[in-house]
Parts: sequence; structure tokens; C-alpha cells
Amino acid sequence: MLQHRFKCSFSSDPNLSDRLFELVDITFPGLNELVECGRKLGVSWESVSTPFIRFHDDVAITHVGVLEIPMEIMGQRVIVGGIHGVATREEFRRKGYYREVMQEVLEYCDQIYETLVLTTPQPDYYLPFGFRVMKEYIFHVQCSSKGNTNGWRILDFSDSQDIALLHRLLETRAPVSHVVGVVNEKAVFFVNEGSRTLYYAEDLDLIACMEIDNNQLHIFDLVATKICSLKEILVRIPQLIEEVKIYFSPDLLEIDNVQTFPYQLEDTVLMIRGKFAAEGEKFTLPRSGRC
Repeated sequence: MLQHRFKCSFSSDPNLSDRLFELVDITFPGLNELVECGRKLGVSWESVSTPFIRFHDDVAITHVGVLEIPMEIMGQRVIVGGIHGVATREEFRRKGYYREVMQEVLEYCDQIYETLVLTTPQPDYYLPFGFRVMKEYIFHVQCSSKGNTNGWRILDFSDSQDIALLHRLLETRAPVSHVVGVVNEKAVFFVNEGSRTLYYAEDLDLIACMEIDNNQLHIFDLVATKICSLKEILVRIPQLIEEVKIYFSPDLLEIDNVQTFPYQLEDTVLMIRGKFAAEGEKFTLPRSGRC
């Protein structure tokens, strides 16, 4: 049986969170605020992440977290392991500690998951561990659309009914794409999108992670039990839209004449270890599902 040197438990150590988040805050300034935002929306980091931590004199010096992401990949539902929160204190780097922890993480994950995912601006850290870079794409659509009415409202996270609505749709959502999409996942979504503006169309029962910049519409994710067409989204926007940029495979949006370009979302790359049925396809892992 595999013996774990670094695998920890939040439930058995009430002080573990404080020690971990001190390290996380040094490595990823601002992440603690996003984690707290997710906690207020109803899902904590501690409830979903398995931490692997090396300590030095009771101080957390290296961490690698593992969480589960239910996905649809090429029409098949799978549970993938997500590697996240990878951090080492600067004064303890280049001493082999990160490698030791990551090796144990991979031994653990290989017993459970056929696929591991992560996103990073520094892929060289993960190539030695069998991760490979997946090329991602952005999708452009030219149009001239101006709806007659505003069919969208902003979700209010001070309203318990809006929070309940968000939970309901995340639990029952269809994948935004049959190529690569996320289903029934909350924790990563809350960290990535919980501090951003989310729009809701009541008649479609759909939440959109989207932004409008001048006459450009940027769509990062759609959360609904049934994905509607791009036309249904546009007709509910009273502002003139001349171009749409889509940050996931638009196979369910019922559109033609799509231009496709290689793209790095927020200057990060998607990395995969193990099986990945969508390898070679044109897609982007939605912003809301990136860890």
C-alpha cells in the first residue's frame, strides 16, 4: 500500500488552512480573496481539495493540491484530476522539495484518474512529470446585431435566491461544448467567476460569463441545462454587437463562418497528463474551469 509522506487532511488538522494559505498568498497574491469569495458562495477550498504539503519547522514550504473536475470530452463524461495551487517558498526552491511532493501526488493520482489537467504560465515546471501542452483556440464570429430589449440582468450575490439559482444551474448544467466542457462543478467556477459579473436570462434559464467591450461580445462560459444558439444570446443584448469572441468550442451555438485562431487564455497554457480524447481538436478549456 502506498505510504504518503506529504498527503494532509484539512478535517483532521484545524490549523492546516492557515498554514497553507500563508504560503498560497505569498505565491499567488490575491488568490486568498478569490477563495474567500467562493467560500461565501457556498463551497470552500478545503471541501474539494486534497493537499500535499511539505513542512519545515511546522511551516508549509511546498504545496500541490488535487481536486476533481467532472467534464465532457468528445461526448463522454469523465472525472479528471485537477492539479492546482502549486507553490514553494522562494528560499526553499531548487532543493528538490517540489519534485518530491509532485512525485507523490502523481503516484496518488495515477491510482484514481486516467487524466490530469492544469493551467499555468510556466509549462516547463510540469514537462518533466509527463504533462504536455494542449494547443487552445479562440473563435471569432462577425455579425451585426442589436436586440430590441435587454433580456439580461446581473446576478446579485447578496440575494440568497440568486445564489440558489447559481447552485441549481451549476449542478444541472449541460456542457458548454461536447468537445470539452465542464459539468456539475462549483468550487473552481466560484474562484474563477465569483468575483466577476455574471448575467442571467430568465426566459432561457441561462447564466452567461460574458463581457462587452465597445462592439465586441466576449463569451467565456454558458451555464444552463440546455445550451442555446448564439442568436438567442445576441437578440437579448440591446447594444450593437459587430464581433463575438468565444473562448470555448462553439459546436453547440449553431453558428457558421467561424474564424479560428490559436490563443492563450490569460497567458496560461493547458497541460494534460494521460488520456485526452480531444487532443488535436480545436477548443479552449473554459475560463471558469481552469485550475
